[in-house]
Amino acid sequence: MPSILPQLIINGLIAGAIYALAASGFSLVYYVIKFQYFSHGAIMAISAYLFFAFLNRIGLGYLLSGFLVIIFAIIITLITNWLVYLPLRKRKATPVILLIASISVLIFLNSLILAIFGSSTKSISLGTKTRVFNLGLFTITSIQLAVIITALILFIVLWYVLKKTKLGKSMRALADNKDAAQIVGINPEKVYNYTFALSAIFGAVGGVLLGLEQNLYPRMGVLIIIKGFISAVVGGLGSVPGAIIGGFFIGLVENLGIWFLPSGYKDVISFSVMLIFLLFRPHGMLGVKTRDDN
Repeated sequence: MPSILPQLIINGLIAGAIYALAASGFSLVYYVIKFQYFSHGAIMAISAYLFFAFLNRIGLGYLLSGFLVIIFAIIITLITNWLVYLPLRKRKATPVILLIASISVLIFLNSLILAIFGSSTKSISLGTKTRVFNLGLFTITSIQLAVIITALILFIVLWYVLKKTKLGKSMRALADNKDAAQIVGINPEKVYNYTFALSAIFGAVGGVLLGLEQNLYPRMGVLIIIKGFISAVVGGLGSVPGAIIGGFFIGLVENLGIWFLPSGYKDVISFSVMLIFLLFRPHGMLGVKTRDDN
C-alpha cells in the first residue's frame, strides 16, 4: 500500500495546480474588487471548449489556438464586466447582489456552451501520442507535467505583477483603501479592467489545462469554481497567495484521502476540509482578521 503514496502525491499536485488556477483568478477579483467572482468558472469552461473548437474543429495549431483562447477569454470577461458588474457597482450594489449576479452569469454562460456545443461529452485530441514518464515510484504524462509547470510559471508571473509593477501597487492600494487610492490619483475602474483581464488569462490557461486533463462537458465550470472557492476559503479569502496554497492543499488532501476512501468521496473530502477551516480557522491559512470582522 505505501508504494502508491508517491503517485497519489503527484496526482494531488496535478489536481491542485488546476484548483489553484481557478482559486487565484477568483481570489484576485475578490481581493481587488471585493465580490465573489463565481462566473470565473464559466470562463474556464468556455476556454476549454474554445481550445477544442480551434484545435480539433478548425485545425489551428496549439500556440495559435491557445493565444486565441486567451484573447476571447479577456474579451468575454470584459464584456461581462461592462454589461453586468459595472452597472451594479455604479448603483452601489451590495456584495450579495454582486454574488447573485455572478452566479447568474455562470449559469447563463454554461447554458450558452450547452446550446452551442451540445450536451455530449467531448475530449481534446492533440494529434500526437502523449508521452508517459515512468520514474519508478510514480508515473506522469507529458500533459500532466505541462499542467504543473505552466501553473507554477503563471503563479510566479502573478507574484511579480502584484509585488513589482505599478499595476500591482495600484491593485494593492485599492484592496487596502479605495478612497485613499482615489485621492492619490488611482482610477479604480481602469484597475478593475486590468484585474478582470488578468483573471481571464488565468481562467483561459486553467480551462485549457483542465480540458487537456479531463473530458469536456457543459457544466464543468460549476465544479471547478466550487473547488476554486473551497481552495480560496482554505487559503484565506482575500489572499491570492493563500488561494494558490489552498488549491494545492485541497488537491493533495483529496487524492491522499482516497488512499482510505473510495474515489467517489473526493468532493466530500474537500467540503469537509472547508467546514473544518470555517469552524476552527475561518480566516484560512494566510488570511488575516480585520477590524470589519469584529
